[in-house]
Amino acid sequence: MLSIYPACFFKEADNKYSVIFPDLNWLSTCGDSIEDALSMAVDCLAGYLYTCQKNNENVPAPSSIKDISLDTIATELQLDSLQGFVNMVSVDVPAYAKEHFERSVKKTLTIPAWLNKAALEQGINFSQVLQEALIAKIKA
Repeated sequence: MLSIYPACFFKEADNKYSVIFPDLNWLSTCGDSIEDALSMAVDCLAGYLYTCQKNNENVPAPSSIKDISLDTIATELQLDSLQGFVNMVSVDVPAYAKEHFERSVKKTLTIPAWLNKAALEQGINFSQVLQEALIAKIKA
């Protein structure tokens, strides 16, 4: 099922684009070109909605595109509304999540033979241990 939200795209002085979702607590992203900004907007929207779903958080309903005031948003963010436009961004969150957030990747690694033997004897799940260690390392 598609989730569709309005997003404000603003061309910056460096020819890059900022993207703001006013309905979603001013969620924002950016891109090096209009194509990149749109791709980043889809990824940003998918990530936000996926996280909200995983955390059982309520997500506001999307506004109608005609209810979005580009001038008001541009003024509040000190951006040039003449260099902006509003566009609807859509994403199939479950399909996107399956491909980008939940897909497992096979990794090959090398460990000493004695460590492999000891871990096998204890029934240790190598994948689980590696995931836990990587998560701990990333959060550190």
